[in-house]
Amino acid sequence: MRFALITKDKPGALQTRLDNRDAHLAYIAETGVVEMAGPFLDASDQMCGSLIVLELADMAAAQAWADNDPYNKAGLFSEVTLQAWKKVIG
Repeated sequence: MRFALITKDKPGALQTRLDNRDAHLAYIAETGVVEMAGPFLDASDQMCGSLIVLELADMAAAQAWADNDPYNKAGLFSEVTLQAWKKVIG
């Protein structure tokens, strides 16, 4: 089952994102459940949030993945949405 993890960074938290980016990318590689991912960009082309599509068994597994993301553990996000998602195109 697929899940969309949509996050918004706290204002002024770009350095937190940069400081934890390597750990976040390593977590994605290690877990092997991310189908696609990338940052949202603000008007200045600075990273300000994320969209991550996960493929996991259920919502509990998706929530556990999101909880253990180094970005989340660093307190980067002001908002987090985790929603079941059905791929139709692509």
